[in-house]
Amino acid sequence: MPDHFDVLAPLYERVIRPPDIDALCSVLRLPSRGECWLLDAGGGTGRVAAQLRAHVGHYVVADQAHGMLRQTALKDGLLPVRARVQRLPFADATFHRVVVVDALHHFGDQEGAIDELLRVLRPGGRLLIEEPDIRSWRVKLIALAERLALMQSQFWPPERITAALRARGYHPWVRRRDAMAVWVGVDKPSPHLAELA
Repeated sequence: MPDHFDVLAPLYERVIRPPDIDALCSVLRLPSRGECWLLDAGGGTGRVAAQLRAHVGHYVVADQAHGMLRQTALKDGLLPVRARVQRLPFADATFHRVVVVDALHHFGDQEGAIDELLRVLRPGGRLLIEEPDIRSWRVKLIALAERLALMQSQFWPPERITAALRARGYHPWVRRRDAMAVWVGVDKPSPHLAELA
């Protein structure tokens, strides 16, 4: 049986609201100086990646849905990689930036996914998770629709995301993107910067 996202892939970008790229660049601190590798985890069709691509050196889109990655492959400059975010096929500290846009609730094991996202993030790098705010009544309706579609989504409120990051020794921050979504971010400490402090 095909994955929900394999079925939705050809229409996905027509029905999902576009990201605010200027705001994303600001919170991701892009463009960055020097060579920058960015991972879009659960990046689907590459809709975010295609718009951020000009601001980084290398852009990898990781997703487990074949149909979504076929759409990513149609976009110039993006490297699609089929992978579950809970088991990323990358070495430790590979990426300067890691972004998860509207996808954390689709990862079957959010705790494992957070471990992996932090593992592949370089010291001094930034992880940004944009997630629908389940405290919003509109997002509650979306969550209900996804449950009725048997999608097994698990929407975490921002407090739970920040608690998971704090439990791993990080100091997360939260910013409201709009009435329906929040950004949760962390910067991975750099041992070199710690020595200078």
